[in-house]
Amino acid sequence: MSIVEVQGLTKSYPAFTLRDVSFGIEEARITGFIGRNGAGKTTTIKAMLNLLHPDSGEVRYFGKPFLGNEAEIKKRIGYSTGTVSWYPRKKLRQIAASGRRFYDTWDEAAYQQYLAMFQLDEEKTPRELSEGMKVKFNLLLALSHRAEVLILDEPTSGLDPFSRSELLEIFTHLKQEGVAVFFSTHIISDIEKCADDILYISHGELVAAASKEAFTERFSEDGESLEETMLRLERGTWHA
Repeated sequence: MSIVEVQGLTKSYPAFTLRDVSFGIEEARITGFIGRNGAGKTTTIKAMLNLLHPDSGEVRYFGKPFLGNEAEIKKRIGYSTGTVSWYPRKKLRQIAASGRRFYDTWDEAAYQQYLAMFQLDEEKTPRELSEGMKVKFNLLLALSHRAEVLILDEPTSGLDPFSRSELLEIFTHLKQEGVAVFFSTHIISDIEKCADDILYISHGELVAAASKEAFTERFSEDGESLEETMLRLERGTWHA
């Protein structure tokens, strides 16, 4: 059974509509949520976390509806928009101290483990970090309360190729530890490198939700890379 189940999410705005989006996220797998900017990725993620109220639909985590169990579920999941955008002048150790007080599931051993793995300096402030280090610090906070599901909105956007590659390796490491990693991106090569499953959204509609192998088998033409397939799909030259 999926540890995250999204059923029928719909949200209408004057210039955009998210239409009946349904999918599942599996334990110990990396799910890449792909689509061009404005396709509906962030709207979907915000609806999954009750950061906006969908017109219809339901989201369940660990078999429980998010609404009515939000506080309990949030202790078991981690969310990141990509970069740290709060407390720019506070030291990292001060920000982490706030997390220790907030989560009764905080694991100090895990915090020290990932602090060393990510090579972060607690005496620095977010404004002193590179974009790649900001992403790692956001992940550190999520992983230090032993999040079982990571939901990441464009975590690799704006990173240099080396930092992007390093972050994708971290995703693979987390998968091996049983964490479900769900990340949105418009960078197709990131999906190709590490994703087990692909969700493809276009103009507010979920076109496909499948393993990477099944996606390629269904949509790719002979000799095509995943990037070439996605570009062709975006041009509309495909057949279901």
